[in-house]
Amino acid sequence: MPNVLSDKPSSGIQHFNFSDLSATERIVFWSIVLTPVWWLLGIQPLFYPAVAIALFVASFDLDKITKGSLPVCVWAWLAMALVMLWTATIGLHSMGFPLKETIAGAVTFLKSYFFIFACLVLPFWTKLRTHVITRATAVMAISYLIATAIQMVLLVVGIRDTAYAPLLARLVPGEKSSLMIVLASIQPFFGIPLPRTVLYTPDPPILGICGVLCFLICLGETNRQLRNWALAGSLCALIVSFSRLAWICLPLALLIIVCFQSQIIQEIYLWLASLTFLICSFLGLTVGDLVDKPMEIFDSARAESSKVRALVVSKTLEAWQEKPWLGWGVISGSVNVYDNEYVTLASFSSYAAVLYLHGIVGLIVLIFALIVTLFAFYTPSVRGSILSKRAFACLIVLYIQMNSIPLSWVAISIWFFFLWLGAVLQETHSNRSTIFNWEQLVM
Repeated sequence: MPNVLSDKPSSGIQHFNFSDLSATERIVFWSIVLTPVWWLLGIQPLFYPAVAIALFVASFDLDKITKGSLPVCVWAWLAMALVMLWTATIGLHSMGFPLKETIAGAVTFLKSYFFIFACLVLPFWTKLRTHVITRATAVMAISYLIATAIQMVLLVVGIRDTAYAPLLARLVPGEKSSLMIVLASIQPFFGIPLPRTVLYTPDPPILGICGVLCFLICLGETNRQLRNWALAGSLCALIVSFSRLAWICLPLALLIIVCFQSQIIQEIYLWLASLTFLICSFLGLTVGDLVDKPMEIFDSARAESSKVRALVVSKTLEAWQEKPWLGWGVISGSVNVYDNEYVTLASFSSYAAVLYLHGIVGLIVLIFALIVTLFAFYTPSVRGSILSKRAFACLIVLYIQMNSIPLSWVAISIWFFFLWLGAVLQETHSNRSTIFNWEQLVM
């Protein structure tokens, strides 16, 4: 049975030694570990981009760009950031560059696709290793367990469903929902009232994504006891998020890793296709029926949430059709989902949001970035790199989750993942001949 729950000693994973950390690694380590502190202060949506971009600027060197060999996937995310800047500028120009919207657009640019690019490029320009990020993520995952336990106690004593704006958050102008501290509440799941919380994130599905990514990253933690607690914390975050899609993604990710380790990745799709058609013929169903029935059960868990998401995505795509090629650039509409309750367009599904904001051009660039990033880890995975296998599985999870939530919004909450992804990319592609570079793309 392939071992996907821990690294073997021969896997080359380095042990954590705090005295051996570089200045960048120390900053990143404490920035991740102290996540609960930034959450309580209400500054994490602004703090993480500030840290990543400050490190990016400090490590920037023109020679590193001209003489270095960054993978295509890193440049692809920069291209996506530039497309976002281009379309947003067009949108703001059509509005006359109002001050509030212009500032909001600049902040959004720095904490979305450009933020992802900065996180991916950092390990190539400065010393930032995977085992350091893994240790920091493990400690943060354990804090999920502690924070959830505290919120469950507060729930029992009657302190529930309370939103608190920290002092620093009150000083920030504009919309503050992502800066709020929201305590656990009781919500129906399959008709059963159960506790649900968002912990350090602005929305429960984001917590589900964090739980899955933390679990997969923490599989590489070398300290067994710390790893077990981190995995427990990750599962705890996943459970209390009520994220149905995240619950499905975790076993799927583990299956992908097992497939790579079992060397049947090239045959698995044939077995799945054969099994699908066998079930359909046995039950007298079409393939569509086989997909629709589980989706009905899936949506019934939180029926109202599914209806709202479907409505907002539908209206978003309707609005996109008015400006199909370059999109609107900025969000300029909302949907009435309940009486006097509105949800802004592009609030669900990264793909619908990109079409609405950046048009067909933006979607093409995004899909290119997603594909080349995924394939950057495929060859090392087939060759046996355990880090690449986990990175590949994490990316599949992220791409699936992007169908339910905008990547530009969730990027801040999973910044540890993009740093880890960049470090894995740098470590597994240190040999220039294995990098998926521009020359290989042309050939």
